[in-house]
Amino acid sequence: MLERLNEAMARIEDDLGGEVDVKQLARIAGTSEYHFRRMFSALAGLPLSEYVRRRRLTRAAGEVLSGQDSLLDVAVRWGYGSNEAFARAFRAMHGVNPQEARVQRKPLQSQQILTFRLVVEGSTSMEYRIVEKDEFRVVGRGTRVPLVHLGQNPAIVEFVKGIGMPALERMKELSDGEPGGLLALTFNQEGVEEGDHLDYFQGVVTSRDAPEDMETMTVPQNTWAVFTTEGPYPETIQYMWRDVYTQWFPSNSYQSVEGPSMLRTEIDGDTARAELWIPVTS
Repeated sequence: MLERLNEAMARIEDDLGGEVDVKQLARIAGTSEYHFRRMFSALAGLPLSEYVRRRRLTRAAGEVLSGQDSLLDVAVRWGYGSNEAFARAFRAMHGVNPQEARVQRKPLQSQQILTFRLVVEGSTSMEYRIVEKDEFRVVGRGTRVPLVHLGQNPAIVEFVKGIGMPALERMKELSDGEPGGLLALTFNQEGVEEGDHLDYFQGVVTSRDAPEDMETMTVPQNTWAVFTTEGPYPETIQYMWRDVYTQWFPSNSYQSVEGPSMLRTEIDGDTARAELWIPVTS
């Protein structure tokens, strides 16, 4: 896997001056495009699109400083249709515009080429099981929220408060399937950067009809990898998400597939026990 990931990184460098074909990168890595994007973000700490943008602007910075070509030529070569668009992107990364960098020799930023190496981690085991589950229904309420990597998500907290305890108790009474109890479902995530949006659904698995003030969501048949963890809330849950993508998936033959992830959490004071369901394919 490491060798294939590094081959994909080399292919990005070859294609920086044109179109970076993510489907081809995924084929090189031996995985799906969806899984490649998520795995790259988890391993690299930034989205693939952001990495490509920063590498292009790093290469462009060298040409800006060399002074051999006009700034417009440099801009067009690296995918920008105008000096203005290039200047905005350049300043966002380097803190100065291209003209200032060229004339005043200001210090610039550099996005290094990523390489993946083996680091001995995962000395503690991860508890998981694989579950085959037919199509099922979830009844509850949904919204769209921004992504938060660390700490509680204020938008989710406010949304759940807005549902109210009486409605949440009525949801619990409808639960008659696995996983049992109240669930947080997340899906349709637009990216992996802080602030990117995703759909959030609070509900229960049930065979019963939805009350008039609730919605029904149908989840298709899937294979699920189910992880459990226990520890301080909310850090333990967020670390579980990270470890699933940076340690478990690279160590196993499964790949994540598009679809809702489901999280069941039981909180006792500052401690949480959580069960995370992720749709996978082998």
